[in-house]
Amino acid sequence: MLPTTSKGLGRTSSHVRPNSVLPQYLRKIIKWQQMDIEYTFWQMLHLCTSPKVVYQHTKYHKQTKNQWARDDPAFIVICTLLLVIATLAYCAAYDHSAGHAVFVVISVLLFHFILTGATLATCCWFLTNNYLREEAPSSHAVEQRVEWQVQNLSISNFIFFILLYAFDVHCNSFFPMFVLLYVIHYFLSPLLVAHGFIPVLLSNLLFMVAASYYHYLNFLGYDVLPFLERTTFFLYPIGIVIVLSPIFILIGFNPSRHFMNIYFSRVL
Repeated sequence: MLPTTSKGLGRTSSHVRPNSVLPQYLRKIIKWQQMDIEYTFWQMLHLCTSPKVVYQHTKYHKQTKNQWARDDPAFIVICTLLLVIATLAYCAAYDHSAGHAVFVVISVLLFHFILTGATLATCCWFLTNNYLREEAPSSHAVEQRVEWQVQNLSISNFIFFILLYAFDVHCNSFFPMFVLLYVIHYFLSPLLVAHGFIPVLLSNLLFMVAASYYHYLNFLGYDVLPFLERTTFFLYPIGIVIVLSPIFILIGFNPSRHFMNIYFSRVL
């Protein structure tokens, strides 16, 4: 699907294209040989170290393939596998039954990654397309929209719907947060879930950095789009996080204990 839709003639292609792209996208998930694994790991590394480089390549992708969104499912597939492995590691350390471990893995995948990501991406899509798009200078200009909406959306197109650019931005933003709150957090969890001021302080600092970096990458993802303005709006949640973190520390709220106890009662 093209990243832009235009009124008139361009509308016809937006009705047809999703049905042809979706099967091709799904075939790549089944046939992993068609996925660019090396490039995906390169993106993941640079999202943690030099995220602007990744979005510079997003511009190149737009120039060469005329769409902002990825046409390769490798990033989502690998991110999902890593999330499953990390969740299983938590289950091995803190869980008490295999059945509950399966529930935890499914719950984390659905709620932490897919549903939360779809919700946030939908909110960002709505804001960008309704409030942040530049006004067209003339009636002949093509109206550009962030890739998220599919014309005449059906159930069969829903998977394709969530794989467009808005969800890509969420995936890019999610991976460094995954490294902080799933990987690094795992090794520090014996300290972070303990009682006392130091665990509360470290836990809040870790969550503050992870949440702030998520919103910073979210900002970069929309700032790269030339037809948007006032994209600094996506940086505002960072201020809220920075304000809330000292409050949580003062009241003794430990986010690590809170979220771990949702799934693992042994942490209490």
